[in-house]
Amino acid sequence: MRIGSLLGPDIKEILKEDPSQLRELLEELELHPEDLADIVAELSPDEVSTFLTRLPADEAAPIFERLDENEQQEVAGQMATSSLARIASEMEPDDRADLFSVLPPALGNEVFESLEKVDAEAAEEVREIEQYPETAAGHLMTTKFVSVPPHTTVEGALATVKAFVRENAESPVYNVYVMDGEKLLALVSLRELIAAESKDSLDDVARTNLITVPPLMDQEEVAKWMAKYDLAVIPVVDDKGVLHGVITIDDIIDVLTQEQTEDVQKIGGVEPLDVPYFQTSFFTFIKKRAGWLVILFFEEFFTQTALRHYEPIMQAVTSALLYVPLLISAGGNSGSQSSTLVIRGLAIGEIKLSDWWRILVREIAMGIMLGLIIAVIAIGRVLMYPDQSSLFAITVGVTVFFIILAGCTIGSMLPLLLKRFGIDPATSSTPFIASLVDTIGVIIYAHVAKIIMAKVIATELAKHVVAP
Repeated sequence: MRIGSLLGPDIKEILKEDPSQLRELLEELELHPEDLADIVAELSPDEVSTFLTRLPADEAAPIFERLDENEQQEVAGQMATSSLARIASEMEPDDRADLFSVLPPALGNEVFESLEKVDAEAAEEVREIEQYPETAAGHLMTTKFVSVPPHTTVEGALATVKAFVRENAESPVYNVYVMDGEKLLALVSLRELIAAESKDSLDDVARTNLITVPPLMDQEEVAKWMAKYDLAVIPVVDDKGVLHGVITIDDIIDVLTQEQTEDVQKIGGVEPLDVPYFQTSFFTFIKKRAGWLVILFFEEFFTQTALRHYEPIMQAVTSALLYVPLLISAGGNSGSQSSTLVIRGLAIGEIKLSDWWRILVREIAMGIMLGLIIAVIAIGRVLMYPDQSSLFAITVGVTVFFIILAGCTIGSMLPLLLKRFGIDPATSSTPFIASLVDTIGVIIYAHVAKIIMAKVIATELAKHVVAP
């Protein structure tokens, strides 16, 4: 059970009867800010406002910045502008900038004016981060980091770290950055700093071969770089060598969670949700889901049209229609498997557009092997019924072979084609590919039947021809 469900009612009671006891209770519990955020999630926006304003700003900030964006927006609407500004001044720079991104413009301007009066430096940090797109490295970075000038000793650098930690208790420290003015020259990890002799100069200890990202790099690319080089933090440096901030691993985890959630929802044929499931309104769900359902329904018109076009052939072959769902579902399943593998490979950088021909050859080979396996099973299934001929069993087997081959090919190539035209590959969702392969499956079925069972079909069609 979530801690919020356990303590939420008690907090509500204290806020109602004697809010002054709140601070004492929290000191006794010694809860992590994340756990306190779970408790806050059980309260109404006005109760959260009272809860946070009863705490010192430096204690309220870590709780407030862990709330979902829509929760922050609701709570901000209940709080006095001055109180919100004080809390914002204690938030991490990147979280503070995110707050102003979700606030309504009028309220955001009021809070920003108050923030300038409370902490001009914090307001300037918001301006610095807000100038970049929301999905760029510059918007993801924090401007709080430990820096020292060249020729600083290890002892002096450690003293700077201690002073930074005392002033910024919630800010993580991974590296010390050696800077000449605003330009980044080198860095030394905290581990390396502790291991070095106190009288050593950072010039001898720090590394100059740096891995950095530009401010406008997309956040997904930043995540790939940090994963590739096994980094917990990465500096954001422009083309002039100026260090603007650093991106820490906790923010990258949030990015990966967000991006993965969006991709999974797109693959399922749903427009990405902006807020969690239970906080999404009923009509928002209808809007997000209806569009894809309508598109997929129209796409299935082609399957229905194909069935209608080849209806005489289907009727001429006994039990042919009974196997249509079985055959086209096999193609949809194989296509979904291939597309999922390719989409994931593109997302984590394992696959590049230039690899398309290698993927095509590989998927064709897999389509042949998988098609043969399923074809044998399909033939066996048809022959289980004594009224089915071996010729029809072969027709079903050959059909499912080519349908699976088509599914693997289409499922692997469509995401690459979309990526080539700048469209998110996840848009080639499982339902979309399944519907596309359905239509192709019906066409393949009809043509295979015409070739293998030509005589049977001709005889049956002749029976239905009315003599003039």
